[in-house]
Amino acid sequence: MKLNRIIKLAVLIPVVAACDDLIEPGIENNQDFEMLTKVPTNAAGLAMHGYSDLPYQGGVSSFSDVATDDAVSNDDLSVKNEWEKNQYLKVGNGLWSSKQGGINPLDQWTSRRTNIQYVNRFLDEMDGFKWTGNAVVNEMFKDQIKGEVYALRALQTFYFLRAHCGYVGGELLGVPCLTHPETAGDNFNVPRSSFKDCIKQIFSDLEEARTYLPYDYANVKDAEIPEKYKAIGVDYAEDYNRVFGANKSGRMSGRIAAALEAQVALFAASPAYSDQSGVTWDDAAKKAAELLNTIGGVSGIDPNGNHWYNNIDEIRSARGGSVPAEIIWRGNVSETNSLETDCYPASLAGKARINPTQNLVDAFPMANGYPITDAASGYDPQDPYEGRDPRFDLYIVHDGSDFGPYRSTDKIKNTDLINTTVDDKDNIDGLDAEKGGFPTRTGYYMRKLLNEDCIIQMKGGSGVSAQHKYDARIRYTEIFLAYAEAANEAYGPTSPAPGASYSAYDVIKAIRQRGGIEDDQYLESIKSDQSKMRDLIRNERRIELCFEGHRFWDLRRWKANLNEPVKAMEIKTVNGKKTYNVVDVKNEIRNYDDCMYYGPVPETEINKWPALKQNDGWNRF
Repeated sequence: MKLNRIIKLAVLIPVVAACDDLIEPGIENNQDFEMLTKVPTNAAGLAMHGYSDLPYQGGVSSFSDVATDDAVSNDDLSVKNEWEKNQYLKVGNGLWSSKQGGINPLDQWTSRRTNIQYVNRFLDEMDGFKWTGNAVVNEMFKDQIKGEVYALRALQTFYFLRAHCGYVGGELLGVPCLTHPETAGDNFNVPRSSFKDCIKQIFSDLEEARTYLPYDYANVKDAEIPEKYKAIGVDYAEDYNRVFGANKSGRMSGRIAAALEAQVALFAASPAYSDQSGVTWDDAAKKAAELLNTIGGVSGIDPNGNHWYNNIDEIRSARGGSVPAEIIWRGNVSETNSLETDCYPASLAGKARINPTQNLVDAFPMANGYPITDAASGYDPQDPYEGRDPRFDLYIVHDGSDFGPYRSTDKIKNTDLINTTVDDKDNIDGLDAEKGGFPTRTGYYMRKLLNEDCIIQMKGGSGVSAQHKYDARIRYTEIFLAYAEAANEAYGPTSPAPGASYSAYDVIKAIRQRGGIEDDQYLESIKSDQSKMRDLIRNERRIELCFEGHRFWDLRRWKANLNEPVKAMEIKTVNGKKTYNVVDVKNEIRNYDDCMYYGPVPETEINKWPALKQNDGWNRF
């Protein structure tokens, strides 16, 4: 993967704090900028600012799940340094603010504008850049980096828009739509662009990017050089591969741009935005299908894709930008145990910072596919973990789970099972345990994303063992679920989108079969009911994408209930038998106002530029 190198290039162009220096580099920097036309690595550094602040989950402190009904955090009990805390837990508890000095972890205003300014500056200046003395190769370099930068501007604009769009007096507004570098002489006191115009610009940038980028970076032979480049005199595969070969894997490609188009279309077609976005469910289904058709549709679903994070051999072999069948775009492979340190139970020397809720546990159906609320499911509330969808044990650690390679005091396989009961005061893994300092607040621990070969503490209290990992930025499962959602809304459960040979029903059936639901009685019973299929698709998205940063945004784009009380499981032993009682999570609320389906514009920006208008309702917060 080349992204570490890209980010290092990016820092060659200094990020300056002063507004004048951002727009027009200070006198001492003028020579540096003039050198961009002569030093290709410096020019690349300017372009690669589009990769700065990539909006993907980067550790426990960025888990947005704790602001939803899927998870809570014990940070208030375990994390002593304020800067380490997950600010989303404050959002979920009603402390979200647009005011200066307030809490808004969603704020993207300054960072996205800064990164867009850099890529716009690059596009404005790039015709003067010289990448190599070979004229035809130089043209290919221009195409490759131009395509990359258009896609990066689209990505930065999308996450800028998602964080700050909202209604103002009945009009759905977006963010400033920035397509040219701003200068000190520009008028900054201008209204926000409409949401619809922002979406149009994002799609335009992605379409432009795809005219320059290969669908995938790959080495070719002489006869396989695209006609576009043969026509300008590219005769040798070595020249083509130098620019568009496998060495560029991991950077923006046509495939990644297509995935971004599918994400943006789903977002814009959703209930929170659809009345003024200009994007329909039909559009969203077609965008997703275009990408999915390249892997054969439903037949291309990776059988191991729902546990991509612990396919150890696959991860170790992911070198040089290669991606497994489940992954469209990923981060770098690194050797780490930081997530395990944060999320293992206390008995495995972890801090248990992310605790799945009973709400999420209840979302997992029974093995026959029925929701646990359905009488046909066979669910027993006093034997709640028996007969469940196999994904439950794959993603959640519960009372009785065999979890982790070693116990913290015994260098042997985990012969003791996780115990979350409240009977034993010395049980540091129990619900709200008083000892150990890192209790679960729900009776559950996270298993998904963790590599159980990681050792935090071995016998004698010393030693650690890290494992190879990467972040999955975009997975095919996400795009399949996007297709299923849009296709069900546009055509119903069993009708394919135009150009596709598979329906929403086909996708959901394949995903649930992969998860272990072989005899899916429930799916068969509701496959002709669009409303019930909608609920099932949303639930499948909740399960398959849990802890990957989607639930918070999904609830808001659906305009679903943000204030669902979060629940825990209290297990006691009575007369030698365990009893199970669902209780409220202590000292945890969800306190969202209706305006919080949309984020605010920072008050500091409105104070500077009166033409900007605050989204409805946010003046109170």
